[in-house]
Amino acid sequence: MGTQQGKALVTGASSGIGAAYAARLAAEGWDTVLVARRQHRLDDLAARLREETGTAVETLVSDLSDPHGLARVAERAGQGDIGFLLNNAGINGYGPFAELESALMAKVLHVNVLAVTTLTHAVVPVMLRQGRGTVVNVASQLAFAGALPPHPLPERAVYGGTKGYVVTFTRTLAAELAASPLRLQVLCPGLTATEFHRSRGEEPVGGREESVHEDGGMPVGQVIDASLAALEDGRTVCVPGLPDQAPVDDLAAAELAIRVAASAGRR
Repeated sequence: MGTQQGKALVTGASSGIGAAYAARLAAEGWDTVLVARRQHRLDDLAARLREETGTAVETLVSDLSDPHGLARVAERAGQGDIGFLLNNAGINGYGPFAELESALMAKVLHVNVLAVTTLTHAVVPVMLRQGRGTVVNVASQLAFAGALPPHPLPERAVYGGTKGYVVTFTRTLAAELAASPLRLQVLCPGLTATEFHRSRGEEPVGGREESVHEDGGMPVGQVIDASLAALEDGRTVCVPGLPDQAPVDDLAAAELAIRVAASAGRR
């Protein structure tokens, strides 16, 4: 598959959804390009994937919050051989907005918004020319939790805002490219059993072995199962654990109703 459809580029591949998704794609025959900040984690994953699947694996150590790091990954993504892009890298920067450190706020925006947009922009023109390609952008169910107060939800104004952007960006781009053969998906997991909540994002979680935060959550494998099933079904919005698409359809209908009513009110 890696030869026929290109390689899969996965950001945030050193742990959690990124590492598990990369392993699933490799098991399906995809050669992979693994991107993350932690060299030792990438090296360990790459060695395991080569041994277990016989696929080719590249590693690219990069901090996507750094303009030079993002530029390096965008250059690699645009080389013409990427058939599957998983924009999974993300940091949370949780905390009261009035107390949020400026540097951390900028990092959240760069990783969660600018990197997703830049890397998607790097691959889509090539995919369109080649007539095939898949882009999966990882958002969060917190993208739909704007008006809900914190506790038990985290204080998340910036994080939730960035994930709301990812949802709107992906849905709008999917509509723009609806007549093309490209597949676009925004994956919106809820609480997932990863180490995501063990760091606000200033620095990655240390250590060579992956861990899980104390809050637990949905097993990573189930998140990936949901994503792959949604791709097969042609669904742009994937919310793991959602029993049917009715709430997503209702959301689209509500958006249309707002636009229609506002337009009528201007007459």
